[in-house]
Amino acid sequence: MKNFTLLKWLFAFQFLFILTSCEKDSEFVSPDSEITTYDFTVTAEGNYLENFEGVSKTSYAAASVAFSDGNWYFDDALIGSLKDDRKTDSQSARLRNSGSLTMQFDLLEGAKSISVDYGKFGRDKTSTFEMYYSTDAGVSWTKTGSAITVNKTSLKTAVFNLNVTGDVRFEIRKTDGSSNRLNIDNVLVEANPQVTVPEGTIIEDYESGSKGSYAAGSATFASGNWLLDDALVGSLAGDLKTDAKSVRIRNLGALEMEFDVIGAQSISLNHGAYGSDGNSTWELQASTNSGTSWTSLGPIQTTSGNSLTAVNYTMNYLEAVRFRIVKLSGGSNRINIDDFTIDGTEVDPGTGGGTGGGGGVPGSGAVHLTMGNPSNAVTDITFPTNYLLEKEEYTMSYSRDKGTANWVSWHLDEAWLGSAARQNDFRADNTLPSGWYQVNQNDYSLSGFDRGHLCPSADRTLFVDDNSNTFFMTNMMPQAPNNNRIGWASLENYCRSMLAGGYEIYIISGGYGIGGDGSNGVASYIANGNVQVPSNTWKVIMIIADGDDDVNRVTTNTRVIAIDMPNSQSVSSDWTQYKTTVDDIEMKTGYDFFNLVPDNIENVIEASVDAVM
Repeated sequence: MKNFTLLKWLFAFQFLFILTSCEKDSEFVSPDSEITTYDFTVTAEGNYLENFEGVSKTSYAAASVAFSDGNWYFDDALIGSLKDDRKTDSQSARLRNSGSLTMQFDLLEGAKSISVDYGKFGRDKTSTFEMYYSTDAGVSWTKTGSAITVNKTSLKTAVFNLNVTGDVRFEIRKTDGSSNRLNIDNVLVEANPQVTVPEGTIIEDYESGSKGSYAAGSATFASGNWLLDDALVGSLAGDLKTDAKSVRIRNLGALEMEFDVIGAQSISLNHGAYGSDGNSTWELQASTNSGTSWTSLGPIQTTSGNSLTAVNYTMNYLEAVRFRIVKLSGGSNRINIDDFTIDGTEVDPGTGGGTGGGGGVPGSGAVHLTMGNPSNAVTDITFPTNYLLEKEEYTMSYSRDKGTANWVSWHLDEAWLGSAARQNDFRADNTLPSGWYQVNQNDYSLSGFDRGHLCPSADRTLFVDDNSNTFFMTNMMPQAPNNNRIGWASLENYCRSMLAGGYEIYIISGGYGIGGDGSNGVASYIANGNVQVPSNTWKVIMIIADGDDDVNRVTTNTRVIAIDMPNSQSVSSDWTQYKTTVDDIEMKTGYDFFNLVPDNIENVIEASVDAVM
């Protein structure tokens, strides 16, 4: 009898243990159930951030996971903390098959944008995901942006721009359906609180200012300062105007506000062709980051005829914004702009009606500009000789007038290398702005110069597309064959050899001067004058140990190599003969390399000649 009583107690303890161990499963919450809402004040800036730290979910079984800010529903997903999980700190979310991550709570102050970091798990192959949002507590979902392809082992960032106000929640869906796994980290939502629409009107008739030349410069008007580039204030009989003056623009000129206004619901303006000039096209653009980058508004406009024509735009800006008009075609044909009117707005007190400058340099999170933008290049057609052209594999400053890049910058580590074959698909780059000459694959033929890669083909072999994208003609410069195939190639091979030692490399390359010595002799231009031949080819190379937070790991002992090599058939095969200082190449090119490195460190590493080898 005693044994039977003991057996009953053993069964009771076992049952209690089973109940306790199953407690986590009993908290399962359906992804469609209503969860309490949370304040949109997670970060100091008032934005929402989830980095998937501080929780645990080790199986792919569908379940709700409780974070400090609210629950997320993980379907065919878990919290990963392995070496092969791509993450900023110690954890990230890992998805497989058709898995998804769903917020089970609303953010109360809407979303201007949502960004996520993503990367391939381990050596898995390419996969894809999409972003969805819901404004009805998860009853229905709307896709935002395009599908994102995950093909890199290093974390990259995808940004989805929105303009959602009020309650919103998000869902990330893996869409390729394969067993290839991907990681998601650092979900950041920028708040978009509702604000009152301003009711003011700003009318600029350009009567109070003066500017008598086409040279780029500022003019002060009643509304504030405006930048006139290849433009002036016209008052001649041929200028179309409402009163005594209007702005006259020629070539690829621009008329740009150098101040912000708060909000804009509509814009109207008058335009017409100067005198008897022919047709031209132009467009209105807007910037919400003080002129760092610009967005086209509405269709491209055509100006023709000898009378002013009104054009109207409807928009819904609630934040600080500024505008500009950019002439796109028509060559020397001139256009007049007058009576620029903004409704639903007020002048931004922070810029005081416009003494601030525009045309800032865009910051870049791209790895290729980690150490800086040497010439402050911008993606802006009004800067045709310093045009920022960004590709996944490299970034460059392109010169329309030279038909080559001023410089190309790229990051190199073992993650960029694989088994993809050399594609040899030289071709024109159709991402250049409309109307610019596109150097084609035959333009170097019989010139005596090679189509010399700036970012090398062999530095991009992980995927076929990576390698193929090094064959755009924007990534080429005319190189003397002995320069390209011997000295230059030897330097490229040396850089790649450093990777096996546990290093990663930042490389910037280009040419300067006019006139090279090719296999047909000296030439300054090829391709019927569309491509300028440099007299010298140069490279600036920074080598650091593998790691994170690269800029802050640069020290005065960081190895930097600077090479200045004649673009000549007589060049030596020993590239080390052409070592120089970064300072010397900066003096000859006018560029500022590694400008994001602290000055006290930058000054040291740029002043000395590499002593290795």
